[in-house]
Amino acid sequence: MNTIDTTQILHQLAQVLEERKQAEPDSSYVAKLYAKGLDAILKKVGEEATETVMAAKDGDKEKIVYEVADLWFHSMVLLAQQNLHPDAVLNELARRFGLSGLVEKANRKDS
Repeated sequence: MNTIDTTQILHQLAQVLEERKQAEPDSSYVAKLYAKGLDAILKKVGEEATETVMAAKDGDKEKIVYEVADLWFHSMVLLAQQNLHPDAVLNELARRFGLSGLVEKANRKDS
């Protein structure tokens, strides 16, 4: 098992993703995704979401974990591409914590 502190993994990953913005496309997978642009990143997020759904339908817990990790990773690539830090998502989740999902949805500006 990795010795990475899992409580800091989102911050560490965000830092690496930010650094990859300056990397040559042939030097890393993420740099290549950035070079391909938003549509390529969105395609990967969609693919990983679909693979997560399929793993859940199959009831394969190990594969669910693997696919959700891919989905989170590619979602973080999207956040970084949009110049958003994972803290923005964590803060939104914190804001919603303890709030009824029905109430939260009813209070959204876009609903």
